[in-house]
Amino acid sequence: MPDARLKVVVTRRLPDVVETRLSELFDVTLAGDDTRMTRDALAAAMRDTDVVVPTITDQIDASLLAQAGDRLKLIASFGAGVDHIDVTTARQRGILVSNTPGVVTEDTADMTMALILSITRRIPEGLAVMQKGEWDGWSPTAFLGGRLGGRRLGILGMGRIGQAVARRAAVFGCQVHYHNRRRLRPETESELQATYWESLDQMVSRVDILSINCPHTPSTFHLMNARRLKLMKPTAVIVNTSRGEVIDENALTRMLRAGEIAGAGLDVFEHGAEVNPRLRELPNVVLLPHMGSATLEGRIEQGERVIINIKTFEDGHRPPDLVVPSML
Repeated sequence: MPDARLKVVVTRRLPDVVETRLSELFDVTLAGDDTRMTRDALAAAMRDTDVVVPTITDQIDASLLAQAGDRLKLIASFGAGVDHIDVTTARQRGILVSNTPGVVTEDTADMTMALILSITRRIPEGLAVMQKGEWDGWSPTAFLGGRLGGRRLGILGMGRIGQAVARRAAVFGCQVHYHNRRRLRPETESELQATYWESLDQMVSRVDILSINCPHTPSTFHLMNARRLKLMKPTAVIVNTSRGEVIDENALTRMLRAGEIAGAGLDVFEHGAEVNPRLRELPNVVLLPHMGSATLEGRIEQGERVIINIKTFEDGHRPPDLVVPSML
């Protein structure tokens, strides 16, 4: 009998255990190496498969969807964000889109705190001195940073990750403040010991640390623009583990170089891997290569969610992590 299993194409290398399980369940084509699939290759894959498993490096826009074959019925994205997929056009073409929300919440919150500590305690500067062999002993005034206890942390975006950051920050003694599209329930605010600000302008002008934890949407593009960045205190620092497009990177770079903002910890960038070279020169900036969700446990859990979404779809049911345009 012919193989009736779903035909699945995976665009990037995934943990071995995930690839093994996909191979057991489906007629799967795995990525040969961990390089980004070209647009032509992705278009070809979409013309002759039931399910595509892309990542955030795969831009699936309307023109690419127009090249998809009638066979394609599900885009099971490996990751929580879906701003790389034109979900509205996909649905219009009868193609479902799923993602893997909530899996890397704790991992990303951990990295947010790591960046906050790195900037406020000047860890990269100390590390650089040690690696160069230039340390000549302890000094009471060397590498003076600041303690977290008592500082005001402003969280922009109080979803799963923002709340996880709030819980961690409270343990360090930070005063938690937040701005969100919708105010949290009173009991959640009480649990997090968080103060809500309806005005983002007012919040950013008063906090010592600003953590970006909102998704990239048309309404959040350059939400932290030049005008709003100028409202921050010159002693404040900004950390972004969400999406680079939320911050006007050129404006941030200018202000960091001018000393108008004390420091920044960035795990994401406005133009993906094309990082502003002027940021690399600054000692008060920590740059990471999108490592916020990079734990083996998290990647395996993401893969398991992808498999559940595909298997549920194969069984004729709605994928549990279905994305619909109204969610965006």
